[in-house]
Amino acid sequence: MTAARPVVPGFHPDPSICRAGDTYWMVVSSFEYAPGVPLFRSADLLSWEQVGHVLARPAQLDVSSAPGSGGITAPTIRFHDGRFWMIATNLADGGWQTLVTTDDPLGAWSEPVRMPEVRGIDPDLAWDDDGTLLVTYAGFGPGGPAGLVQQAVDPGTGRALTERRHVWQGTGGRFPEGPHLYRMGEHWYLLIAEGGTERGHAVTIARGTAPSGPFEPCPWNPLLTHRGIESPVQNTGHSDLVQRPDGSWAIVFHGVRPRGTSPQFHVLGREIFAAEVEWEDGWPRLGEWLTPPGRAMEVEELGGPALPVSWVAPRRFPDEVLRREDGGWRLTAVEAEPASEDLAFAGRRQEHLVARARTVVGPGDGVGGLSLRMDARHHLRLELDADRVRAIAQVGALRSVLGETAVPAGEDVVLEVRAMPDEGHFSSTALGPDVLVAGVVGCDGFTELGRLDGRYLSTEVAGGMTGRLFGVWCSRGELLVRSFTYSGSDPVPTTIEAQ
Repeated sequence: MTAARPVVPGFHPDPSICRAGDTYWMVVSSFEYAPGVPLFRSADLLSWEQVGHVLARPAQLDVSSAPGSGGITAPTIRFHDGRFWMIATNLADGGWQTLVTTDDPLGAWSEPVRMPEVRGIDPDLAWDDDGTLLVTYAGFGPGGPAGLVQQAVDPGTGRALTERRHVWQGTGGRFPEGPHLYRMGEHWYLLIAEGGTERGHAVTIARGTAPSGPFEPCPWNPLLTHRGIESPVQNTGHSDLVQRPDGSWAIVFHGVRPRGTSPQFHVLGREIFAAEVEWEDGWPRLGEWLTPPGRAMEVEELGGPALPVSWVAPRRFPDEVLRREDGGWRLTAVEAEPASEDLAFAGRRQEHLVARARTVVGPGDGVGGLSLRMDARHHLRLELDADRVRAIAQVGALRSVLGETAVPAGEDVVLEVRAMPDEGHFSSTALGPDVLVAGVVGCDGFTELGRLDGRYLSTEVAGGMTGRLFGVWCSRGELLVRSFTYSGSDPVPTTIEAQ
């Protein structure tokens, strides 16, 4: 039995991994948020540290036109010929694939090489025996998805050297995507996701003697799926393989932890899990899941001169709206189109099933405060406006003031949003994934201004590919954010059988 605990919690979907020496490096999708492509480092595949972003400069990343869940999708990272390579799709700027490289992943990555002829998503990087770069991806055509295709590409110019050729399309599941191609001995293995990224998600694999196929499917496909089984982790898929220095193998993949009544709801987005891989007759089998130790945390994230590496903003870089000054961080409202989009928001992912964020806002003439955000149309906000604080819930086009209170003018105000377990009966349709509570903290403790069923800030309600973020926001003028504290923990996890 294995505890159902992610190795990287919170909204970090579509993991890709490589190893250089004794160190593992991993990247994930970032969609409309900037900086783009979070970069993680580990020595043991269990404990991961975010060390930066690959697309860390405006010259590398433009998501200003990205809708919710648009922008950067499904990166691949590889260590090849002494260099690190990363490719991802930018759905927001018309250039399709973005390829960057570096000798030092902790330093600056190169300016991007774009591939406008490689039209699709989920690009992979592999090199043929003669050194030709092969990009395998889920192609788009005039009528929509075109299946898994492959092209040779010039990495210096991004120019396609060949026409598309179709490769293995999986075992019949919808949306074959997320391909990764590996050379192992005399065979080329093609690992893919299929079944859609919801409950039918799965990982399958095939092999052939050439990188373009034909491919023979594994006799015990799918390699991984949780469709139709009782498990606290669902939607398992979109994976990548990595070999350890000792020759053993492991796999990383994403999944969700749904809770509440049927159809259940997940709120943290797709998180990263990992498992051992064993080889039998030249084919991989999934082994025991890799389970990191449980962790509770409390961290003050705006206490220093630089923004934490985990902080992002939708459609712009956070330092466009946040700047350090004496006494805190100045958050400035900006114009945005359409008007329903966040005017200014910056924050960090919710990483725990039970979580709390608290911010101290100084006096001023701005309007804004603290927010728990799924996207621009689904959030719970605390709004400080002069001497009033309001708890406001927005679910799609519906906006409701849940409660409000007066606060002393000209003084600091402490705002707090909590995500707490829902204590309803398991058979009740009212049982959500959690309960969200918003209020102010004063001399007499916490005063609740409103609460919201957590399902309304879930992927099942909001749609899309992302998860929740806690952060600060401003719709008019400027706010002085003196501090921001995040704390979180997970209940004792249930367990799953090795799949």
